[in-house]
Amino acid sequence: MSPSIFVTGEAKAPSNNPITTQFGMFYVALVVDTDTHRILDAECSATLALTNSFVRSLFVGASIEEEGTLAEQVAARYHGSSQRALVAALANAAAKYRSVVDPQGRTSSHN
Repeated sequence: MSPSIFVTGEAKAPSNNPITTQFGMFYVALVVDTDTHRILDAECSATLALTNSFVRSLFVGASIEEEGTLAEQVAARYHGSSQRALVAALANAAAKYRSVVDPQGRTSSHN
């Protein structure tokens, strides 16, 4: 089994979005293989199960190192009211991932 880590990203959702009412912020959670940088699982703070399923289909199998490509996929395919929040939360999670994993893909010992 390959080593994996769990990272989250957060962003402000639109004030008229039910996500803001329920959670206050928009969150994305990712399980990432630190050897391949592939996203193994994904979930977000959506109010609908279908949203979570769709976001998972966008992210799982993709490389977190290809953040720009993932953001393009979100822009092209996800047309929910929290589209910008999803892109921002993804960027936040990718930045956290980069801060934890060294260039060789090993988990940093100074977490």
